[in-house]
Amino acid sequence: MLTIKNLSRPGLEPTSFQLATGECIALRGPSGAGKTLLLRALADLDPSDGEVRLDGTLREKIPAPTWRRRVGYVTAEPGWWSERLGDHFQDWEAQAGPARRLKISPDAAQRRVSQLSTGERQRLALLRALEHRPEVLLLDEPTGPLDEESTAAVESLLREKQDNGLALLWVTHDKRQAARVATRRFWIDAGRLREEMLEEAQR
Repeated sequence: MLTIKNLSRPGLEPTSFQLATGECIALRGPSGAGKTLLLRALADLDPSDGEVRLDGTLREKIPAPTWRRRVGYVTAEPGWWSERLGDHFQDWEAQAGPARRLKISPDAAQRRVSQLSTGERQRLALLRALEHRPEVLLLDEPTGPLDEESTAAVESLLREKQDNGLALLWVTHDKRQAARVATRRFWIDAGRLREEMLEEAQR
């Protein structure tokens, strides 16, 4: 379980909530409202105040590299440090099955990152994060550039991971997607986070 208490940083007002094992929370809000600021603070990429715990252990007690494996973060614009795609994976062969499910060819490891489409890079960034077997995954519009078929494939794979205990905080602008993937829905605006009631989320 990820427990957040009075987490704040510039642009984000003190916020508190819990994300349970196997749960998915959808996060929506207008552009510039603070969605990415919240994810970056949880991923320990930017300084923040407040308290964040994973399974009861304070974030400060967990080495930063370990935290970022256990609490993975898939950004809206993934970064790549090598032109050869395979260099970004510890064991590409082990990813062949999930790659096929995401409509990625098993020989993609030999391709150059610059040859990949935006949608391919987004799906591969998700695979890269899942390879570390995180307990929590922070997703910043992971299906934004994808077509309906690829979006369905991503949702199906993540639902399976969720059934195995993965917790998701999923940023999306799509109200219908939020209804499909999440059991709780949050709204953020001007750095203020609140939970939406079911009737409100459906409007």
